[in-house]
Amino acid sequence: MRRSVALSAILLAVLPTAALAQQAPADLPPLLDRATEIALARSAAPPEVSDDATVLVLERGGFIVAEPGASSVTCLVDRSDPRALEPHCYDAEGSGTILKIRLREAELREQGRTAGEIESDVSDGIRTGRLRLPSRPAMSYMMSAGQVLYDGNRRVGAWKPHLMVYVPYLTTADIGLSGEPSTAAATVFDEGTATACIVVALETFIEPKGAAFAR
Repeated sequence: MRRSVALSAILLAVLPTAALAQQAPADLPPLLDRATEIALARSAAPPEVSDDATVLVLERGGFIVAEPGASSVTCLVDRSDPRALEPHCYDAEGSGTILKIRLREAELREQGRTAGEIESDVSDGIRTGRLRLPSRPAMSYMMSAGQVLYDGNRRVGAWKPHLMVYVPYLTTADIGLSGEPSTAAATVFDEGTATACIVVALETFIEPKGAAFAR
């Protein structure tokens, strides 16, 4: 079993504590029961990946470490849209880069910041080095049957189990893709941006263990 005490310590250092978290806007969706959120987070990846992962859960103000792990993987239920449930498990490079960006975005959403303010803060963080981009491809598993995704105002629900491989500023042309996106081949999400990633659709969802969730 690989030890990852350093990763857990770093996450504990950068995540807001209940005492320090700023008051969240009253119109944010209610938080999940902690046991349900942990189960959802771990269901993002196969047990071989998620069982030893550090698990984060959202509290008012931002994410906190709910279960420190023994590996370099970090799992959480992200909410890029406040209505969404997006279980992710990030590998070591993703945990140190893309995840830190997502945590900062979540913290700012909890403070009631606008989408434009969040984008500006993250861009400044990348420019100044406060937030780091991957130095090699970083990966996130997103295989949970409990995912509830949104496309703008459209509720997609559980789309497909998939992997996300982050390659900053990648475009579809870079990997020879053209035309409309199709799950017959990999697609590029957020192309041309700092958090661009290749999305590879898989066949089988992972069911959260003992968790009640909305499809």
